[in-house]
Amino acid sequence: MPSGSQPEKIEDLHARLTELETVLGERSADAARAQADLAAFRIRYRAEVGLLHDELDRLELELAEAELGEISKRVAESGGPEPPPAAARPEPQPRLTSDSVRRLFRDVAKAIHPDLARDALARDRRHSLMIEANRAYAVGDEEQLRAILQAWQRSPEAVQGTDQEAMRLRLVRRIAQIEEQLEGLAGALAAVKESALWKLKVMVDDEAAKGKDLIKDMVRRLKRDILVTTNRLDALRPPR
Repeated sequence: MPSGSQPEKIEDLHARLTELETVLGERSADAARAQADLAAFRIRYRAEVGLLHDELDRLELELAEAELGEISKRVAESGGPEPPPAAARPEPQPRLTSDSVRRLFRDVAKAIHPDLARDALARDRRHSLMIEANRAYAVGDEEQLRAILQAWQRSPEAVQGTDQEAMRLRLVRRIAQIEEQLEGLAGALAAVKESALWKLKVMVDDEAAKGKDLIKDMVRRLKRDILVTTNRLDALRPPR
């Protein structure tokens, strides 16, 4: 709010909130529809193309190993040095729960514990946040715990009181919350539409509109590549 300006009226805030809730519902539906479309395409792609990709990858790995075996055999026969072994991958170190994480988790639990809720909706909200906090605590994620606590402190639920100022502040915070959700939805939808799988879906849909089946063409090419790789692999295998 600009310096020196009067606080917005509660009626105006209610109207703004109603408008934003409508937009949020529409944007949520758009995002859910895009996710559903992408999930359906992922299933189709996996069933028709992905399994063939997996088979080709397996055959190409076998071919690479067979060719490496041939090279190693020739090197051994010529008396040359053997290829060096692959470096061992270091074991991941476990994350330890520090005292600061424990203290932060206690602060979060005190603020958002479901037993402090005034109604069922607030209890569900607090319960969801406690699940997130428990997960963060289990892996020692101090940053996530701090984010949960800060988000709660900015939330409308954290405002106590029933006076006009408390009501106004809850509305202001709820509006800011929805605006943040809208930004998140926009970012999530943009990420979906920037993904390689979505771009492939768009290409498939565009070609389908022209009467072409791009998936069928992919299947045909993959089967050809599988046949070629299988023949090369058979040529390296010793005769039975």
